[in-house]
Amino acid sequence: MTDSYEYYEENITLPIQLAVTFCENTEVDDFKGVFMPCFYSVVFVTGLLGNSLVIVTYVYYEKLKTVTDVYMMNLAIADLLFLCTLPFWAVDAYTEWIFGTFMCKIVNGAYTVNFYSCMLILTHVSVNRYKAIVQATKMLNNKNKKEHSMFICVGVWVFTLILTLPEFILSEAYTDMSDKTICIMMYPPKSGNIIKVGVHITQMVVGFLIPFVAMSLCYSIIAKTLLQAKGFQKHKSLKIIIAVVVAFVFCELPFNIVLLIKTLQIIKQEISSCEYTANVDYAIIVTESIAFVHCCLNPILYVFLGVKFRNSFLKILKDVGCISQKQLDGYLKTECETSRPVSGISETTTMYPL
Repeated sequence: MTDSYEYYEENITLPIQLAVTFCENTEVDDFKGVFMPCFYSVVFVTGLLGNSLVIVTYVYYEKLKTVTDVYMMNLAIADLLFLCTLPFWAVDAYTEWIFGTFMCKIVNGAYTVNFYSCMLILTHVSVNRYKAIVQATKMLNNKNKKEHSMFICVGVWVFTLILTLPEFILSEAYTDMSDKTICIMMYPPKSGNIIKVGVHITQMVVGFLIPFVAMSLCYSIIAKTLLQAKGFQKHKSLKIIIAVVVAFVFCELPFNIVLLIKTLQIIKQEISSCEYTANVDYAIIVTESIAFVHCCLNPILYVFLGVKFRNSFLKILKDVGCISQKQLDGYLKTECETSRPVSGISETTTMYPL
């Protein structure tokens, strides 16, 4: 997790002649202590409900039958594990880090692993949707596509664990000059700036640039394909595509802009004033919190809008007694009549919430 008090790290990692003046920003502390616990609580509860529902549906009803199921299940797991780190950061913001160095390494590492995993899985979802719609014939001829998607997901988790090694190794519970314990990455004095820049660049590339480029390219081609086709669901599909891209940019772009500014400042080794540092701290707190909202939106954008998931959700409601079998049959019949595949596109694309 990018700590909002970067100047603590700079006091540790920068050479003596470049050390910055200690800034006691009590206003930032007060804002952080109120805003983060409240905001994180809402994100945690909302994301927990949505992603848990996705996992329950795929485990008990869908049984991971398709490529989509494999990706959506892994996305929900990554989101859920990511959200489980937020209570720790909420407590840290409200008081201080009270969980020790070991938990600092675990929580910070788990946060980063699942963040990277989520972003890379979204990238593969974009590519897979492109193949299913634009290259539908090739997808139909691929008999091992489910096994291939499982292999990709395993590769994503292993790759993200490797990327997160700095967080697992360097994260420590550190007591600052105001006797407040915080969980931060303690960079080595000589190579600290290089490692820090590398961590920030990795976060921007893997956490934003790669998925953004994949989404932009794949969904642009998908949109062009749908515009050239004839079908009832075309306009609805385009609206969902726009919603997916806009939600990603709205949630992730602001934080990455602030992170880029901080990275350039580290590279230039500029000394910051206390006022500038406080403004950057405010920006990080707000923009990073907005980025967390994406974990709540993923179940809606990628799963809940899909016909197959809605049908499974209705079966859950029937099993718990909320609706009758007659009501379920009537809805499924209506859904079957209205959810016809777009002309010229394989029926396999109806598996996707497009």
